[in-house]
Amino acid sequence: MNPLSDFSLTVKALSYAYGKKAALTDINFSIAAGECTILLGPNGAGKSTLFSLITHLYDSRDGEILIKGVELKKDPCRSLANLGVVFQQTTLDMDLSVLQNLHYHASLHGMTRKQASIRIVEELERQGMLARKDEKVRQLNGGHRRRVEIARALLHKPSLLLLDEPTVGLDVPSRQGIVDHVHSLCESDNLSVLWATHLIDEIHPNDKLLVLHQGAIQAQGSVSSVCGGESADDISRAFKQLTQAKSS
Repeated sequence: MNPLSDFSLTVKALSYAYGKKAALTDINFSIAAGECTILLGPNGAGKSTLFSLITHLYDSRDGEILIKGVELKKDPCRSLANLGVVFQQTTLDMDLSVLQNLHYHASLHGMTRKQASIRIVEELERQGMLARKDEKVRQLNGGHRRRVEIARALLHKPSLLLLDEPTVGLDVPSRQGIVDHVHSLCESDNLSVLWATHLIDEIHPNDKLLVLHQGAIQAQGSVSSVCGGESADDISRAFKQLTQAKSS
């Protein structure tokens, strides 16, 4: 049995460059089942590049990415089947209804109409969006659109959910609702999450942290261990020290 399959995501010695400009350098981390990992970094740190590599939008010659123990380079279809993604920019069709958007996505995963209908009801109920299933997406506010995107990402029951700054542009109550809901999914479904953000208040005390700056991981571990490593009282101060100390 492959021990790497115990992890929803494993990244080993991953590097990437745009021409001669390094975007990521020797990235190493793993995410266990049910673990919420916050990828914390300022704008330009390399968060989006890392997500593009994990989702196979980009390909890198250097390093390995394994999703549920399956190497992305060797078997991308089987590897990506374990992945759900919510990108920073919405990818819903604004002129289709919630239901139409979700059925279309389910068909891309090879789900039958019957299977899709069952899963769509289940996920929309959990998101509190079932009553709005027949509304066009453009009629929904930003927070509700995000809930639909999360429901869509979970239709095929992935083991890993990637969230690329999903709360950008939302009001505080909408942001908090999504943060709390995603953390509850980790507990109830044993779902693993990699959440890219630069917002400190989206971090829960039991989260694992990856602090990314200038394309390199500056610290990783529990909130308390990262704070302790910087002799900081809170994660805000630790983050400031980790990013500013490396800037010049």
